[in-house]
Amino acid sequence: MRGGALVVDELADPVPGPGQALVRTRACGICGSDLHFLRHGAAVADMMAEGGFDRVDTDADVVMGHEFSAEVLEYGPGATGPTPGALVTSVPVVLEATGRIHGLGFSNVFPGGYAELMVLNAPLLLEVPNGLDAARAALTEPMAVGAHAVARSGIVPGEAAVVLGCGPVGLAVIAALGLAGIEPIVAADFSPARRRLAAALGAHEVVDPSDEPAVEAWRRVDGHRQLVIYEAVGVPGMIEAAIAAAPRLARVMVVGVCMEEDHFLPVKAVAKELTIQFALAYTAEEFTGSLRAIAEGAIDVAPLVTGTVGLDGVAGAFDALADPEEHCKVLITP
Repeated sequence: MRGGALVVDELADPVPGPGQALVRTRACGICGSDLHFLRHGAAVADMMAEGGFDRVDTDADVVMGHEFSAEVLEYGPGATGPTPGALVTSVPVVLEATGRIHGLGFSNVFPGGYAELMVLNAPLLLEVPNGLDAARAALTEPMAVGAHAVARSGIVPGEAAVVLGCGPVGLAVIAALGLAGIEPIVAADFSPARRRLAAALGAHEVVDPSDEPAVEAWRRVDGHRQLVIYEAVGVPGMIEAAIAAAPRLARVMVVGVCMEEDHFLPVKAVAKELTIQFALAYTAEEFTGSLRAIAEGAIDVAPLVTGTVGLDGVAGAFDALADPEEHCKVLITP
């Protein structure tokens, strides 16, 4: 990312320092937050800094990419880990001895997965098990986002879920809800392609909100269990819509990343005694658990991958991702 645009260029190869590993990217997903970063760089930089990461200068080069799998090439001084040649993934951060924490894909110092080579912390490497291929292993990170949202919401079997939006985040939430034994899961999206993916990932009822609002569909198929609503769209007006639709004492978990100012009338939530929460990213344990779930076949992420491009195709893929009927998750294979 250079000057607000995507360019392909040759940079110096990164060199692994003490405790680090040099890896070759095998696959890297294009995330919605990458699209946000290109359009709203300063706002994303502020969000990362709030989270304790080293502040990125959006006027300088940033090699994006944080949903990746990679092959181990070699180690820096004093570092050990999976054997060179092993397929690995990692929580996308690089920790420096100085205490600085860099978010891979949001750093001026360390290149992310939109590059042939990356440097990772050797102790954070997770060897990909069960012969899982590089493409599915690269979906560990987005699936962990869904796992975290579900864990943060505190939902338990015996409660019901409504998922608003069936993009990659909403689909990850649906998969995590299924693993948690939640039933029913009602999902809503305007896109027929994404509704099909929602059903494939485990939603019990999938609706077009222009035909039937999601909470009304929940009332039709259930209507009595404690309800948790997951807002996974991330555009202005969605929190207000969730509050308006929610039944009394429901919980609203906001996992969609809205990059614009939004508003709602608090008294509507007060009158219903709603709980409103927000979730971002995941824990190391949730990341590891997501890799295990994919590798053991508990989650089938293969249908989410709708395209693969080389580095020269990344800019075009950003444009193509605007059409939900064409793509869900595009992988880069540098």
